[in-house]
Amino acid sequence: MSDIRMTGEIRTDCDCEYADIPSKRWGEAVFNIDGEEIVMEISIEDKVIVALMAGEDAVWKGTLEGLKLLLRGEIKAR
Repeated sequence: MSDIRMTGEIRTDCDCEYADIPSKRWGEAVFNIDGEEIVMEISIEDKVIVALMAGEDAVWKGTLEGLKLLLRGEIKAR
């Protein structure tokens, strides 16, 4: 098992905050907007794995390093 440690935190503009949510292997944030879900899932395996889902058919999954490359425009999503 990895030595990576993780806690979760959720904040909203309504002064609502949940902090230091403990996690051993994975965490997930789900937002439902007019019946459509936007999901961010983080899991700890050998590396940190990130999955982003918007609805049923828009999904990206990869390593944390891959997400950083994607956001900096250094790689393209498939």
